[in-house]
Amino acid sequence: MPISRTRDLLVDVARQLFARIGVENTTMNDIAVASQKGRRTLYTYFKSKNEVYMAVVETELQQLIQSLEEVANRNIRPDQKLTAFIFTRLEAVKETVFRNGTLRADFFRDIWRVEKVRKQFDIKEIELLRKILTDGVNEGVFEIPDVESMVMVLHYSLKGLDVPYIRGVFNEGGIERSQLKEDIIKLLFKGLLK
Repeated sequence: MPISRTRDLLVDVARQLFARIGVENTTMNDIAVASQKGRRTLYTYFKSKNEVYMAVVETELQQLIQSLEEVANRNIRPDQKLTAFIFTRLEAVKETVFRNGTLRADFFRDIWRVEKVRKQFDIKEIELLRKILTDGVNEGVFEIPDVESMVMVLHYSLKGLDVPYIRGVFNEGGIERSQLKEDIIKLLFKGLLK
């Protein structure tokens, strides 16, 4: 089996184990046995369980980036693209966390460890947002005096929505998903002023 496929297999098996029994309860031996690879093979690719965990998170974030790149590359108006980008992102993050089962608890508990890996995701997300906003300004769809500032506001606003959106806090407050989308779009494109 080629090197990258073996590594990918180990990461996928680890993700499944982490989701099913938790990161803390999974051992390197569990990963080696479940992947039908020896411990020596596992240690060829990863020095520790923490490295395996970080590889799992990196893989998940790469899938998120691919989803966002697909939206950013659509041939639609910049305002439609930005709307699709925001909701694709929120849903993709939520699906990623829920797909990983008990990894969900580790995600919330060890956010700093995830943040370390997430830096590359953030850089790519900022690039994609910058392109969407710049295209919108160039096409006369958006009126943004400082694109760089707005990119950062959007980026950190989206990061701030991650946990409440994943946890369904908006639903607990009686806010329907369609209303939430409408409110975000209204705020984003119309602002708060009359």
